[in-house]
Amino acid sequence: MQLRRTLLASVAAAAALSALAPAVFAADAVYPSRPIKLIVPFGAGGSTDMVARLLAEKMGPILGQAVVIENKGGAGGSIGASEIAKSAPDGYTIGMATVSTHGANPAIMTKLPYDAKKDFAPITNVMSVPSVFVVHPSVPAKTMKEFIALAKAHPGKYTFASPGTGSLGHANIENFMNLAGIELLHIPYKGAGQALTDALGGQVNAMTDNLPSSLSNIQAGKLRPLAVLAFKRAEVLPDVPTYTELGYAQMGDGGWFGLVAPAGTPKAVIAKLNAAAHKAMQDPAYLAKQKEISGEGMANTPEQFAKQIDTAIARYTAVAQRANIKIN
Repeated sequence: MQLRRTLLASVAAAAALSALAPAVFAADAVYPSRPIKLIVPFGAGGSTDMVARLLAEKMGPILGQAVVIENKGGAGGSIGASEIAKSAPDGYTIGMATVSTHGANPAIMTKLPYDAKKDFAPITNVMSVPSVFVVHPSVPAKTMKEFIALAKAHPGKYTFASPGTGSLGHANIENFMNLAGIELLHIPYKGAGQALTDALGGQVNAMTDNLPSSLSNIQAGKLRPLAVLAFKRAEVLPDVPTYTELGYAQMGDGGWFGLVAPAGTPKAVIAKLNAAAHKAMQDPAYLAKQKEISGEGMANTPEQFAKQIDTAIARYTAVAQRANIKIN
């Protein structure tokens, strides 16, 4: 009788174990056994997409499965980020997190369809890429000091483009206006591409953009760079100072692009993805491309990346409160 009870208990325990979420079993030695989808919450061709494709290309062979990019742009990255958050936590859907999706959006959007802290499992930060404040060559300012003087002399005369109200580009310039004591006229667009087009055409005087997207136009003399938002000066723009050098350390140290998974993804899966990403980031071809786009490696632990997300949310919450930026 005792033996029968023991057997029944064992069977019951096995049944209970098999009823657990399939994600638990994704952590075993066979993971990954099929391709992994990497959601990019912005359109193809932008900086986030560029970093994601570079990483995916190198991670695939390390993991033994293809890492397939899926672009889900819209609403400042919140549509794609929401899809990442709602995906099965089995390691087969991961995504890119940025200072927009996990910093500015949580601070500015009151009806965000995801919780940037609770709905994600950070894997690793990947890379920081500078953003650059540029003006059209018709603006009579060769330096940021000269531009600030112009803006103070003519409040509201000079315009700046952003990818949209409440976007990271909007928040960054609102922050700068507050710190520098200037007033620029905000012209929101439906995406960075349209904003850049009008900045190149001189329809707007200034904008801030990711350096890789603007570099060719800067090098061609179509845009004039006045400051970079980064840890240090960009090698490709050695004469352009950082905001910190200009006395505006509260602007922060630039944007970053990292990997996240849905909350509840097994820790063993997170660890395997973290290790694969870190190995990919040491590939010589990867490092050469990273240098080409003025990127800085940001490899870290899931816990460290979580703290960076917290810092970004806190920074942009303060910016949103000062500038009174809210989107319902």
